[in-house]
Amino acid sequence: MVESKVDIYNVFELRSKTTCYFGVGAINKIKDIADALKNIDVDKVIVVTDEIAYKVTGAWDVIEPALKEKNVEYVMYTKVSPNPTVEQIDEATKLGKDFGAKAVIGIGGGSPIDAAKSVAILLEYKDKSATELYEQKFIPTKAVPIIAVNTTHGTGTEVDRFAVASILDKKYKPAIAYDCIYPMFAIDDPELMKTLPYNQTKYTSIDAVNHVTEAATTLVASPYSILLAKETIRLITKYLPQALAHPEDLTARYYLLYASAIAGISFDNGLLHFTHALEHPLSAVKPDLAHGLGLAILLPAVVKHIYPAQPEVLAEIYEPIVPDLKGVPGEAEKIAAGIENWLFTLGITEKLEDIGFKEDDIPHLVELAMNTPSLGLLLSMAPVKATKEAITEIYKNSLKSISK
Repeated sequence: MVESKVDIYNVFELRSKTTCYFGVGAINKIKDIADALKNIDVDKVIVVTDEIAYKVTGAWDVIEPALKEKNVEYVMYTKVSPNPTVEQIDEATKLGKDFGAKAVIGIGGGSPIDAAKSVAILLEYKDKSATELYEQKFIPTKAVPIIAVNTTHGTGTEVDRFAVASILDKKYKPAIAYDCIYPMFAIDDPELMKTLPYNQTKYTSIDAVNHVTEAATTLVASPYSILLAKETIRLITKYLPQALAHPEDLTARYYLLYASAIAGISFDNGLLHFTHALEHPLSAVKPDLAHGLGLAILLPAVVKHIYPAQPEVLAEIYEPIVPDLKGVPGEAEKIAAGIENWLFTLGITEKLEDIGFKEDDIPHLVELAMNTPSLGLLLSMAPVKATKEAITEIYKNSLKSISK
C-alpha cells in the first residue's frame, strides 16, 4: 500500500469487536457516541483518566461539550498513574457507584483505558474488588459499556479485550482478558497524539513492536496475526523516526496509531508470551518504569531465545530492521544484535543494570514471572518451553548489551 495515497482526514470505522473511529478528526465522533449511549438509556458516566492526558491532548475540549449537549452527566476520576493499581480502580469504582454511572469513558493511553475497563466490570459486580478481579477470584461475563478515547500509539487496548493492573503489596502485575471488556466504541485520532512526549512516543511504539513479535510466534499464531505483525513493524520502522523529529506530523502519527491498533488486533488473536510475561515483574517491582522501556530492554534477548524455533517468521517480520536474514536458526545472535542496534539508534540504550536491577534480583523476577496470576498463561503460549532456566537466561541476557 502506498501510504501517501490515503486521505488521513477520512475518518473510517476500524471494526474488530469494537467500533473504532479512526483518523484525523475522529474525536468529533464523540457526539454520535453520546447519542448511542442515550439510546441505551445511559445518562450518567464516569470518566477515568490521569491528571494530564484528557486536558493536554485537547480531548476534553470536545468531549465535555458533547456530553453536556446530549445531557449525559459525568463524574471524573483523574488519579490513574502509569501502571495503574487495584487501589485506584477501587477508588474510581466507588466514585462511579455513588454517582450511579451506567458507562465508563476512559481517556488516555493504556493505563487509563485499562483502569476504565476494570471499573466497567466492577460496576456490574458491585460486591467484588479490583484485587479479586486481578487475582482471578471470579470470572466476569458482563461489564457496563466502555468508551475508549485513546491518546497514545502503543497499547492497542482500545480495540482489544485485555487490561492490566498492579497489586503493589504482592509485587504482582497481572493481566485479564475477557470478552465483556471490548470497548463498545473507541476513538483513534492522530490529533490527540501530537503532544505525546518524546520518550513516550518511543516507548509506546516499542510496545506495539513487542505485541506483534509475540503474537506472530505464539503457539496459537495464525497467518492473520503474522500478516498484521509484518505491517506493524514496517510502519513503525518508517514513521517512528519522523514522529520523533517532527512531533506534529499527522501522517507519521496516523501510521504509528494505525500500527498500534492492528498490533492490538494481532495479539488479541495471537496472544502474547515471553516479553510481556517477563516485563510485568519489572514494572511491578519498579512502578515508575515505563512499560515500553521495560519491553525494549527485554526484546533482543527474547528474540534471540525464540529465534531457533521461529526463524522464518521472525526473519520475515523483522526485515525492515534486520535485512537479509535467511530464516535459519543460526541467525539468532545476528537478529538480536540488529534489534538492539535499532533500539540504540532511537536512543533506547538502557539495559536492566541501568535501571537498577542486578543479577541477584533475577531469582525473584523469575518467581514473579512464574507465579503472578495470568502470566503463566502467557508463558504457556511461548514457542519454546518457558522453563525456569529459560526465563533466567532471558533476564541475564538483558542485564547488559548483547552487542558488547
